Amino acid sequence: MTETILRMENINKSFGDVHVLKNVHFDLKKGEVHALMGENGAGKSTLMKILTGVYTKDSGEVYIDEKKVDYKKPIDAQNDGVAIVHQELNMMNDLTVAENIFIGRESMNGFLIDDNDLNKKALKLIEQLGVKIDPKETVGELTVGKQQMVEIIKSISANARIIVFDEPTAALTDTEIEELFKIIRDLKKKNIAIVYISHRMAEIDQITDRITVMRDGEYVGTVDTKNTTRGQLIKMMVGREVDEKPKEKSMVREGAPVVLEVKNLNYKDKIKDVSFKLRKGEILGFAGLMGAGRTEVARAIFCADPLESGEIYVNGKKVEIKNTEDAVKNSIGYLSEDRRRFGVLTDFSLSSNVSVASIDKFMKNIFIDDKEIEKQSLFYCDQLRIKASSIDQLVRNLSGGNQQKVVIAKWLLRESDILIFDEPTRGIDVGAKSEIYELMNSLIDQGKSIIMISSEMSEILKMSDRILVMCEGRKTAEIPIEQASQEKIMEYATMREGEN
Repeated sequence: MTETILRMENINKSFGDVHVLKNVHFDLKKGEVHALMGENGAGKSTLMKILTGVYTKDSGEVYIDEKKVDYKKPIDAQNDGVAIVHQELNMMNDLTVAENIFIGRESMNGFLIDDNDLNKKALKLIEQLGVKIDPKETVGELTVGKQQMVEIIKSISANARIIVFDEPTAALTDTEIEELFKIIRDLKKKNIAIVYISHRMAEIDQITDRITVMRDGEYVGTVDTKNTTRGQLIKMMVGREVDEKPKEKSMVREGAPVVLEVKNLNYKDKIKDVSFKLRKGEILGFAGLMGAGRTEVARAIFCADPLESGEIYVNGKKVEIKNTEDAVKNSIGYLSEDRRRFGVLTDFSLSSNVSVASIDKFMKNIFIDDKEIEKQSLFYCDQLRIKASSIDQLVRNLSGGNQQKVVIAKWLLRESDILIFDEPTRGIDVGAKSEIYELMNSLIDQGKSIIMISSEMSEILKMSDRILVMCEGRKTAEIPIEQASQEKIMEYATMREGEN
């Protein structure tokens, strides 16, 4: 594993006046898994999009097997054995697995596509990877994990020598992650080189051989995974130490009033008689395994999903929340775990996203006060340290951490006092995480109250004043932070109905 297959030297790229890559270099060896890490906006994805022909570089050189290449479009890279598995999968959901794998390279029988031959070739590739997928199944009916496997099989079918994985586990279950890692190890044995972009430190430790770190569009350094500590990596990424210590005691003042009370919430088999209270100035952490019902409870409170039964009280008063508008009127804001689908309007400007929930505030007769929207957007950009070229920048072009801040700005402008943060740091880097944590604590200082749903145990223990644990739609425990531990949370997170 010593032969270099890829070298990228002095790569520069600008979008308008923003210089996003500055003389970056990167190398990759055959048969290795090389992590590419850095804060959101560090330039990782841009560098890989240059490699795979999505973007063209402004200057610099790319060599594959010591041959200089300059891909102008993705098909050029694919034809040369360079593939990328995107975080947002590029599947055609109405086509079958086999049709997706061989799209553009179909077996023909005269003027017709030979479906039998496609299915046979797809099945052979599927069996080589040891996964259980029916080549005749429609891709839209597969889980996200299985869809990702189809993307990988598609890359292998095109004889990929280099495969880039961009945040591959963001939407996978633990079982699917294990399947993915098994496939990656098999690809290594076949001498395929892999670039692995992820913010998850545990995965980096487990699956990678080397790590290259970028910061602010520049190369920071390359290290061997086995010889590098997590603290060293974080310091390389953010240029400072980041505190990951758990919270030792609740910061909620004694006698703080209850701002939200939920009684006996039920919905099919997803929410089973869930009750809890949230106090002013409290961060109530919701812990549990995937499918425990945490997001369903949050969406039910916000009325994004229906309820069969249950009562909701805001500041001691029973409220009827029949739609999301009612939730907003009762000072409840919801930050979805899927911010790109439910949190932001990606094809609209930053200012449009910030103002969308408060547009009634900006109406002057039948006209919208654009100057006041601009003023408020600039204010929250400054307050939340949102990194953008201007308030007119499209949200799709912001990093994940900055998109999350835009959603928070939307609810702050709406003056929401109860904020539900569902996976607030999913898919964002440690530096942006630290900023989100600081922001959450500052909101608490302002008298806001937060429900925080997180699958990261360290995050639950670091931020929560009290922890509510769920399993299979039921609340199994409420734990004061002073008594909380990973072991205790996991015990209750796996407690089946009827167990003590």
